[in-house]
Amino acid sequence: MTHAPTDRIDVHDTALPGSTGTRDALVFGGALALLLIVWQIGPGLAKWAFDYPKAWQIPAARHIGRWTKWLLDDATFGLFTFTDLTRFIAAVIDVPYRLALSLLATGFLSGQGSSAVQVFPPLSYIAVLMLVTLAGYYAGGRRLAVLVAACFGFLIVFGQWTSAMVTLASILVAVPIGVVLGLLLGLGAYRWPLFEKALTPLLDLMQTIPVFAYLVPILFFFGFGPTAAIVATLIYALPPMARITVLGLRSVPSEIRDLGHMVGCSRRQMTWKIMVPSAADALMVGVNQVIMLSLNMVIIASMIGAGGLGFDVLGALRRLDIGAGLEAGFAIVALAVALDRLSQALAQKTGAPLPAGKRRSIVARHPYLVASLAIIVVGFVLGLIIPPLQTFPEAWTLSTGGFWNEVVRWINVNFFDALEALRNLVLLNVLVPFKRFLGELPWLGVVLLLALAGYRLGGLRLALTAGMLSFLIAATGQWEKAMITVYLCGISVIVASLIGIPLGILASERERLWRWLQVVIDTLQTLPSFVYLMPVVMLFRVGDFTAMIAIVAYAVAPAIRYTVLGLQRVDPQVVEAGRAMGCTPRQILMKIKLKLALPEILLGLNQTIMFALSMLVITALVGTRDLGQEVYIALTKADTGRGIVAGLAVAFIAIIADRLISAGAARMKERMA
Repeated sequence: MTHAPTDRIDVHDTALPGSTGTRDALVFGGALALLLIVWQIGPGLAKWAFDYPKAWQIPAARHIGRWTKWLLDDATFGLFTFTDLTRFIAAVIDVPYRLALSLLATGFLSGQGSSAVQVFPPLSYIAVLMLVTLAGYYAGGRRLAVLVAACFGFLIVFGQWTSAMVTLASILVAVPIGVVLGLLLGLGAYRWPLFEKALTPLLDLMQTIPVFAYLVPILFFFGFGPTAAIVATLIYALPPMARITVLGLRSVPSEIRDLGHMVGCSRRQMTWKIMVPSAADALMVGVNQVIMLSLNMVIIASMIGAGGLGFDVLGALRRLDIGAGLEAGFAIVALAVALDRLSQALAQKTGAPLPAGKRRSIVARHPYLVASLAIIVVGFVLGLIIPPLQTFPEAWTLSTGGFWNEVVRWINVNFFDALEALRNLVLLNVLVPFKRFLGELPWLGVVLLLALAGYRLGGLRLALTAGMLSFLIAATGQWEKAMITVYLCGISVIVASLIGIPLGILASERERLWRWLQVVIDTLQTLPSFVYLMPVVMLFRVGDFTAMIAIVAYAVAPAIRYTVLGLQRVDPQVVEAGRAMGCTPRQILMKIKLKLALPEILLGLNQTIMFALSMLVITALVGTRDLGQEVYIALTKADTGRGIVAGLAVAFIAIIADRLISAGAARMKERMA
């Protein structure tokens, strides 16, 4: 059987309409060419368009610093000061945290500081292990019970138990508060459209401003300690719950809402007995996101007193002890996997009622609760009788720290010259030229180009958003550092896409490869971001190249995931139609699948940019000179205004990229409809 000649194949049904796309390309191409011409001849004609004049700058950092000081010293709300409010919030958070910490890690103490005496021991590791295994069996059966037991067993055997329990105590407090607050905000946004319009940009800022930026005001208002760390965790982890609540409530079928009105439900009954239970599946996804984001925060939160596994990773990074850092990082991964699988299983559990019968005992009605209480009592008694069952003996613990340190040492000894040559090659031929190019562009031309892109992709509103936010970056004196941020983020996203998209294309056609890749990218996404810095610093030292490698490793996961998702969603009938027309596999991929999957691939690019920006702030610890470094310096100097302004500049970059790419993806979907 022969196919038609490949040069005669034309799958025009899947191509994008040409007129609009060609016109946009001509407009953007002309604007970019004009920008390049101005870049070459402009500095001598209009220097102010290249370097924003200091006399025109908005002193936002000074004003924010003064406002923060006023809040702390002079702000009053009736009979209460702002300090009274922050102390009240801290006290509300501190009570359950101290209870959880006492139960899991320290035991119940009498006295404070070094003179404190343990009155009652914490739950033994055997009791906690059995409790979480029982929870796994209840939520997902034997397989989940084994997985959860293995994750917590890793914490025990590798000597991470005490630090893990300190981290778990923070999670057990932060997650319920974040879920409740997110649920209430989501309900308010669903009920009142004006409230949603006001809340949406606030949630955008909470998700895009680097965490370092609001650590400074949190330190000012709540002091140094685990309470301040939990507040920072809440700010970071709460937005997805609020967003998912709104989406979940809006997805409730109209028939269910009509039924509630027909039976005469009041507004309160309609909310809590009809809408919220009907959206339970979506809400549990929000709970899962709060858990995962809270775990992502543990290292950064340790900078302001959280302790636990995050503090261990941070300390290992400062000592460049890759073995200890990786073990603590893998402990966070183990904890994240266990909590993630448990929350997902609980979300899917239907909770079928027990069959009717004559037995009415407590054991019959609440078997898992009774079993949990029995485990606690038996574990406490056995811990008192047999000390190794209360605290795992240190002599029995294992460690792979020496192995990882030796691996890095061996690589450095045997491949130092090759690694150094690679670093210098990329640095001198790619990074430095691109950095100089972006740094020399006129800020005015870039602002106008972004506004033009916004207008062509989303109309006047998007044009104003992109133009105004980019102008504010220049007007607050952050343009130079913002261009360094864009350069590092841009290069890293390009490299991550060049790795992730081809891998996604391969995995979409090979189920076994995709299953392995899923394990890898799930691990990459749960591994704490600080852990990426240690091996690259030890192999390549500090600098932009080191930052790029760490960012690529952290940000490549969404590029792979969304590419696979987009290709797997392509309608099989369209593919079959292409085969019937005589298309080769390459033509089916290039002319059909990739074009139809392009909107999802663009959304993956969007997420890659968001991941890169979040990691970029952390790479400030390895010597970059971008907005992340500015935020980190502000944290070390407790300069609230400086940190918030630099953090807002990062947020503006993220919002501009998000809005432009989302508008482009939406436009492509409309053309393909």
